Amino acid sequence: MTTVGYETLGRVARVTMNRPRSRNAQSRKLLRELDEAFAAAVDDPEVRVIVLDGEGKDFSAGHDLGTPEFVEEEKHRPRRGRSEVEKSFGYSWQQFLDMSLRWRDIPKPTIAQVHGWCIFGGWIIASAMDLVVASDDAKFLTNLLQYFTLPWDVGARKAKEILFDNHPISAAEAKDLGFVNHVWPREELEGRTLELANRIASNATFLLRQFKLSINQMQDAAGFRSAVQAAHANYHLTEIHNKLREQERIAKGGEPRTARRLEAVERILNKEGDDGTADR
Repeated sequence: MTTVGYETLGRVARVTMNRPRSRNAQSRKLLRELDEAFAAAVDDPEVRVIVLDGEGKDFSAGHDLGTPEFVEEEKHRPRRGRSEVEKSFGYSWQQFLDMSLRWRDIPKPTIAQVHGWCIFGGWIIASAMDLVVASDDAKFLTNLLQYFTLPWDVGARKAKEILFDNHPISAAEAKDLGFVNHVWPREELEGRTLELANRIASNATFLLRQFKLSINQMQDAAGFRSAVQAAHANYHLTEIHNKLREQERIAKGGEPRTARRLEAVERILNKEGDDGTADR
């Protein structure tokens, strides 16, 4: 693996997104290697808890919208389907929905250790983990995403407010919303996370698995999985809408949406005009 780091620290496995130059933007390769790392942790009988973090300045700047590695990778990406909509839907379902649901159901406790920015695709990965801990300087940004668990994470009314008034969410606000479990000073984040992971790992593996399974089954009985899968279609409807608007804009001499999204994300990451418009 070249985009993901993996190490074991006693009973804890640490999985690290390792694309610091692109602020851990999620390429197809990174997602695939994350899946491999999680599978390795599941298969290791000594590992009881998995911690996910990000190398460099930020946890994750979200979906990779155009790094050189991503562009080259996309040239060789197999797409199944006859139409562009079918191909895009299938790829998104496999890479973001199926994969995230699989990570949510990992039979061992998982902890997202967030620092810096956690944007869009970064939120997807964090929300698929069992617990989220954050540094006091962490900032979050979400939207209607391929793996849409927001109403389950923060409640229906708060989810509506976050989407209607889309703005960066501080670590403290994320904790108040119930999305984040703990907020610690940046310099203490790694140590405190490992302390928590090791306390959890002191429990028997089978008990931890049954605790997690019982809560996930409760959510599924309440409609979690069906609702998340249904929301994926709503996400793609918005994408089709955005592409049609882009065609109209280009016909009038405007800039392609991808370029505008890149510019908006860079503006957010550089703390200039945190207006939450990168994916709109």
